[in-house]
Amino acid sequence: MTNEVRKTLSRKYCPRFGQLAVEFGFITDAQLIDALARQVREELDGEGHRLLGQILFEREVMSAPQIEQVLTEMFRRMRKEQNDNGNSAHPL
Repeated sequence: MTNEVRKTLSRKYCPRFGQLAVEFGFITDAQLIDALARQVREELDGEGHRLLGQILFEREVMSAPQIEQVLTEMFRRMRKEQNDNGNSAHPL
């Protein structure tokens, strides 16, 4: 996945990812803020853009099954939102 694709996906879906991770009780508000700050710092330092799930996993804040659960719910809600808006196109 190219860096531009990661950025685009992140802009569209990462706020939802972080919000859901907090909603599920997997992370705290403070952990989300820390991960978002790390994401921004790395990008500003020229290290590229990483997804929140990757940052939280590498810092051992979230497990792979937790990340999978958040992503599953995130995409379920996106599909519902699209169906509610009468748009049946695939989100990606």
